[in-house]
Amino acid sequence: MDRTSPSPQPPASSGSTDLLRASRPAMGSYFEMRLGAQTPGGIELAERALNIIDALESQLTVYRDDSEVSRLNANAHLGPIEVEAGLFRLLERAVAIGTATGGAYDITAGALSEAWGFFRGPKRVPDAETLADARARTGQHHLRLDPEHRTVEFDLPGVVINLGSIGKGYAIDRASQLVTQHWWPTSALIHGGRSSLYALGSPPGVFGGRWGVVVRNPFAPESPLGTLRLRNRGMGTSGASFQNFAHDGRVYGHILDPRTGEPALGPASVTVLAPSAAEADALSTAFYLLGTEATAAFVSDHPEIGAIFIEEGPSDRSPRVVTFGVADDEFSYDA
Repeated sequence: MDRTSPSPQPPASSGSTDLLRASRPAMGSYFEMRLGAQTPGGIELAERALNIIDALESQLTVYRDDSEVSRLNANAHLGPIEVEAGLFRLLERAVAIGTATGGAYDITAGALSEAWGFFRGPKRVPDAETLADARARTGQHHLRLDPEHRTVEFDLPGVVINLGSIGKGYAIDRASQLVTQHWWPTSALIHGGRSSLYALGSPPGVFGGRWGVVVRNPFAPESPLGTLRLRNRGMGTSGASFQNFAHDGRVYGHILDPRTGEPALGPASVTVLAPSAAEADALSTAFYLLGTEATAAFVSDHPEIGAIFIEEGPSDRSPRVVTFGVADDEFSYDA
């Protein structure tokens, strides 16, 4: 996913010197945690939170053969495999989102990413036979989840789970949970690459306030479009401009539609607000594929979700912005 639009900013009434910032590279990006500089034990807390993210990368990544997800991909067609409790709950949640979005979101799209070369490259347009084979191995109906025994099984070899579209948000949620367990009441903003984030509580010194997050213009990244104001809210952004390649005069983005096997032609970006960062991450991918009409229907049925579409407008500096389920006090346009 192109994760570059939103940019967390300190609240207007709280200078950056009031914040402790700790960051670390992980999951092909970098994660940063911001909390009050005067938080007792704040440095140790931030380090523990970032350690959680490191541990989850080791579990979830498909770029290491010894990760739990890679071992699952290699062996689950042979029979049921018991997985760690948190991972099982994540898989259940991902499958539920896939069902709710009519298959627009699907964690088994890893075979398609391999076919198109977005996984370890080279990027390419697959021939018809290769694409048909990848499509045959794609679809969450190939998964067998057994909650009683906490096992996962594939119904055929070659199924590839890839949690890249939800893993960053999940890691941020787990880090946020650690902060809520701190002995001193603590608020924090935790983001991964500035596009997946969770705003916990209010910024330091702003009782009842919200964390400010600038929404950038994907057509002119130096220009802000507006500001999100978030409290106890997850956010995720998807777009295809960051990872793509050109072939025979056409640009192919890396967001693949699991229903067709093809790269999707979607908006410049979709930002989703949700109760958790994991849910926001997954739904931003799904909404990119579903488009505005289906997203509007989904949000109507799920009032806890909000979405912001940024599409081509009259000029790069005047894109079209469409919102669904976003309250006036959550998002304001910059003049």
